[in-house]
Amino acid sequence: MMLHLDIEVDDLNTAGAHAVEAGATLAGYQPQDDVRVYLDPAGHPFCLWVRTG
Repeated sequence: MMLHLDIEVDDLNTAGAHAVEAGATLAGYQPQDDVRVYLDPAGHPFCLWVRTG
């Protein structure tokens, strides 16, 4: 069983850079402009997202 995390952030670029520095990789498939999917070092996906509107 796997848990998927959706983490709200203020800035996708800053949060994404922090995730990569911590060992995450950007996933090949990105479903939306206001969401970024990353994979942790073990390959588990998680999303960073910003509230729009």
